[in-house]
Formats: sequence, C-alpha cells, structure tokens
Amino acid sequence: VHRMLPDDPEVAGLLALMLLLDARRPARTGPSGELVPLPEQDRTRWDRALVAEGAAMLAAAIGRGAVGEYQLQASIAAVHDRAARAEDTDWPQILALYELLDRMTGNPVVTLNRAVAAAMVHGPAAGLTLLAHVEERLSGQHRLDAVRAHLLEMAGDTTAAAEHYAAAAALATNLPDCERLAALARETGLRVQVAHTQRYYPGLEELRRRFR
Repeated sequence: VHRMLPDDPEVAGLLALMLLLDARRPARTGPSGELVPLPEQDRTRWDRALVAEGAAMLAAAIGRGAVGEYQLQASIAAVHDRAARAEDTDWPQILALYELLDRMTGNPVVTLNRAVAAAMVHGPAAGLTLLAHVEERLSGQHRLDAVRAHLLEMAGDTTAAAEHYAAAAALATNLPDCERLAALARETGLRVQVAHTQRYYPGLEELRRRFR
C-alpha cells in the first residue's frame, strides 16, 4: 500500500507504527510463551534497526501536512522505543499525544491508555477519574478491570486491585491474557495476606524464623 501511495502521510504513519511495534517482538514473550508487559521487557532485545526505520518514516510522514490517527499512534510507540529503560519513558509527552488521539478518535480504548499515562504523570487518582468516562462503553471487557486494578495497585489499594485483576482474568478471551492477569491477582492477593499478617500478628514472622 505504501508503494502505491508513497505520499499519503497516514499510510506512512501506519507502516511506521507497524515497524516500531514489531521491533519489540523478540522481547514480548518469555521462555514459556507468557506475555511480558512493556515495562518488564528486556529492551536490549528490541530490534534497533526497525526502530530507526520506523522513526525515520514517521518523521517524514509528519512533515507532509496534517497529522492523523496512525501518525499519533506511531509517535507514542516511538517515545516508548526511544527509552533505554522503562523509567526513562517521557510520560508527559505520551500523555499529551494520548490527549490529542483521544480528542481525534473518541475511542474508549485510547482513553484507557490515556488513563495509564495520566497516572504516570499526575498520580493514580487522575487515571481512575478518567476511567469513569468509559465504564459504560467498556462494560464487560477485561481491559477496563485490568487497568483499574493496575491503577489501584499504584494507589496502594492492593485488596481492590487483586479483586479487579481476578475479574479481568475471568473476562479475558485469550489464554495468555488470562494467565497473566490471574498471576497478578494471586501475587497482589498474597501481598494483601502478608500485610494483614504483619498488621495483626506482628511477631509471627519472627517466630517462624526462630523455629525453622
């Protein structure tokens, strides 16, 4: 398609997006085929040649006129790909791009991603507030519960986070998502149990250590 429409900035934006996302493919799954979330991926395994190609194509596309949906999505992917470590991610820039994309598309899934970016910039309460705008439109979809669980975990409400991870796992329609969310529910629930034990039985762990 790009060969047929070489001057179409949105076609170029779509191809740039595909290149920038495909660059992460080597790090996207673990040794057992499990999904590896973006913040936990080994970025040294990303294909930097594809990143450079996608970024160059995006830069050329943006210089041709009005910016469209695919160019914005590619811009967000490029910001992620430029970060050598997850903690180096330019979240304010990603949030600004998601705000533009949200206004352009009105897509509730974009709002979910915007909520995560808002939480990274302004704190989890900001992200949770945005979720209220898409609750009805995304009712019954696992992504809503998954994002809510993540934001609640960021806020320190591990009990509610575990409940929403479990709800998301029950709604997920593919096995890798289901397994990942169920694991998060178990891990978060375990932290709740440990916190409960430390609060109400502060000497229990010391006794366990003594009698091992």
